[in-house]
Amino acid sequence: MPTVNAYAAPSASEDLIPTTIERRDVGPHDVLIEIKFAGICHSDIHTVRGDWGPQQYPLAPGHEIAGIVTEVGSEVTRHKVGDRVGVGCMVNSCKECANCLAGEEQYCLKGMVGTYGAVDRDGTITQGGYSTHVVVTEEFVVTIPDGIELDVAAPLLCAGITTYSPLKRRGAGPGKKVAIVGLGGLGHMAVKLAHAMGAEVTVLSQSLKKQEDGLRLGADHYYATSDAGTFEALAGSFDLIINTVSASIDISSYLQLLSLDGTLVNVGAPAEPLPVNAFALIGGRRAFAGSMIGGIRETQEMLDFCAEHGIGAEIEVIPADKINEAYERVLASDVRYRFVIDTATL
Repeated sequence: MPTVNAYAAPSASEDLIPTTIERRDVGPHDVLIEIKFAGICHSDIHTVRGDWGPQQYPLAPGHEIAGIVTEVGSEVTRHKVGDRVGVGCMVNSCKECANCLAGEEQYCLKGMVGTYGAVDRDGTITQGGYSTHVVVTEEFVVTIPDGIELDVAAPLLCAGITTYSPLKRRGAGPGKKVAIVGLGGLGHMAVKLAHAMGAEVTVLSQSLKKQEDGLRLGADHYYATSDAGTFEALAGSFDLIINTVSASIDISSYLQLLSLDGTLVNVGAPAEPLPVNAFALIGGRRAFAGSMIGGIRETQEMLDFCAEHGIGAEIEVIPADKINEAYERVLASDVRYRFVIDTATL
């Protein structure tokens, strides 16, 4: 069982530090990936700091992984040495339940296996992409098309698919008015994707400080939610709202912005509950929904869509020794719009 260099959290209250982690030997259906870039997701911070529950430490996070295949198992058919590949938020599932068979492995009825901090089928705790190499079963490895550089592709494996899936499934496209709440790591991808799908896109952000960016990324309109007049002016405006914010917001106020039969989809994952006033739903036959990443097939579809439309994440590439500083900057909303670790610096 080989050891590889990584950055990991020793506990919920300590900074991440350089360390080594163990990877399993390459089995018949496994792919060994030399990781080139790993995105920093807000989920990484929530997880290692115990916001979503206790963890086993040391824990190396990271589920936005882009790299090159360096070895394949004897029975692997999907990938070959030298392929440009990615790994997202999950690395295994039961592969047998109705949801897995439908290509919705993220909703595996027996529980999908997260890329880090999860119990894998062999009983080991998974470790993520803040490392030089990872071994993943071939079904959970996707192909990164040649049209996308690996550094801007890494965040697509979480931020990209998390926003693509609800936009596509809820019919974002020509003639549809779509609002994106928050212009961060998820939000900036939602704007790019909704625009490429042909929707009329509005950004709802706390202030107007990122307005220029939002319009450049593809938004048609940009409003500050700190202005009470925004909610009055936009009441009943949108067919679809994607809430990308991982903090508690007044969901009922945002529901009032939906048109008849409109839907608000929550993709942000705050640690605290989001109370909803029933009348905000009843009044316009509105729906409040959730969505979590996407299946492997849909993730590949998203990557191909991004290559076709020239879409990548807006990134700031950092060396590994800047990870802890990057965490603090993410929490302060001081990133435009995704930190990506150059794993050569590990």
